[in-house]
Amino acid sequence: MGWTFVYLMLILKIPIVALLTIVWWAIRSTPEESDPVQSDGGGGAKAPARPPRHPRPVLPRHPRRGPHGDPLPLPPPRVRAVVARARRTDRA
Repeated sequence: MGWTFVYLMLILKIPIVALLTIVWWAIRSTPEESDPVQSDGGGGAKAPARPPRHPRPVLPRHPRRGPHGDPLPLPPPRVRAVVARARRTDRA
């Protein structure tokens, strides 16, 4: 055991303990009560009203083709199974 082991096992645990303490403190804290004097809008600048946004144009809903919009490849030709028949040798 050397100083490296002590460093890794003890010193690097301090940020983890600090994080757990901050999370525990945040969970246990109660929300602040708003002051009734300030709740009526007692001063301060109001945010400027935004103009209404224009609706986005509706995009056409074409089916996607291929990875980059290329047309889909054609299907392979249809293959039919052929039943082989033995040739007759007695034909004359």
